[in-house]
Amino acid sequence: MRSHFFAYISRMRFISRWALMRNTAPENVQEHSHQVAVLAHALAVIRNQIFGGHVDAGTVAAAALYHDASEIITGDLPTPIKYYNPAIKKAYKDVEAVADEKLLGMLPPELRPEYQRLLSGGGEIAVLVKAADKLAAYLKCVEELKAGNCEFRQAAEQTRAALEEFDLPEVRYFLETFAPSFSLSLDELK
Repeated sequence: MRSHFFAYISRMRFISRWALMRNTAPENVQEHSHQVAVLAHALAVIRNQIFGGHVDAGTVAAAALYHDASEIITGDLPTPIKYYNPAIKKAYKDVEAVADEKLLGMLPPELRPEYQRLLSGGGEIAVLVKAADKLAAYLKCVEELKAGNCEFRQAAEQTRAALEEFDLPEVRYFLETFAPSFSLSLDELK
């Protein structure tokens, strides 16, 4: 049996993000997924080492790598459209679920359970991945503003507010400890 799953996954690099915004640094879904995985792993480590959590940081990172896999099939629907009203939000969630099932169907049956867990997991892993996804969006806004792109000002404010609504100590810790560095130039990071 041949499987197209990983060939599809590799196409994440062809899907552009932030389609409605002028970008100084274009970003694709593969780049975004890598950053979300790094951030989700960091949030899990912070939760475990500083706030007494017991989440598997590796599983969190792996789930983050696949968190937007459905967009290989659906494309990246811009946030203002995706969350315009509850009916559109629900319909898009349904479309994502169908896309995830299509991807899972490309795998040999013996591999599906592991990838299903990553594609449609829940609980604290899903919360950390969602927080990391929002954090990645916020950091993208910060970097665009640093490059002089004022088009991201409102998105930065809204995304920062959404991050604070998570009310997670590991997110606050990351924002206080690591996020300010994203506003600095390379020379300032020395």
